[in-house]
Amino acid sequence: MRLTAFFTSANILPSYTGDLWGAEVAGERYTIKDLPADERPRERLVKYGAEALSNAELLAIILRVGTQEYSAVGLAEHMLGKFKGLKGVATASVEELSRVKGLGTAKAAQIKAMVELGKRLAASIGGSRPAIRSPQDAADLLMPELRDEPQEHFKGIFLNKKNEVLKIRTITVGSLDASIITPRELFRDAISINSAAVIVAHNHPSGDPTPSREDLDISKRLQQAGQVIGIEVLDHLVIGDGRWVSLKERGLM
Repeated sequence: MRLTAFFTSANILPSYTGDLWGAEVAGERYTIKDLPADERPRERLVKYGAEALSNAELLAIILRVGTQEYSAVGLAEHMLGKFKGLKGVATASVEELSRVKGLGTAKAAQIKAMVELGKRLAASIGGSRPAIRSPQDAADLLMPELRDEPQEHFKGIFLNKKNEVLKIRTITVGSLDASIITPRELFRDAISINSAAVIVAHNHPSGDPTPSREDLDISKRLQQAGQVIGIEVLDHLVIGDGRWVSLKERGLM
């Protein structure tokens, strides 16, 4: 399940398009309250399900109210335009969101909380421990969270002897285009969790998962350290936007 569990994309009905929400049409000003009850976003969600609503309508339900300039849906559409779509809204900081006129820190924090809940739901494992049998299994765990990160996050998937996931932890967070990790940082966590093996992964904010020379060097250093400590580094995944590369599969480690 991806973040779109909270913001499901759907076709917008003709009556909901353009600037109709909160704009003057034929000399009159229309707002959500002017619509029949069964056409309002919240009522439509209850009647037809979240999947029937557009991104703007779902976001409007979270916002609840608009401004003097925009209705709630109009404000949502304005935000989607300003941040170039849902992905931009999801990755914007609280400070960036709160700069939108009429939004404020409280609403910005609420949006970020919903985004984080979406990430956690996508990564949830229903109380059981998933087993990693292939690089695809590891990629499926990490893709929902890492694909949209604007900075490099270096993560460790810590496994027991059955290759079941004990814990997934963020080891380091880098700059806009680079993260730095040392064996000490990785294996300190691995030892504390009593992990038998680890899979490491990081994202490329550019969306291109092609491994860099630095990625290969880091993999080699971590593998060598793992051999000394007795905790095997099984793979290193590079996550892009909907794509990923396993260094193990490519014979690069």
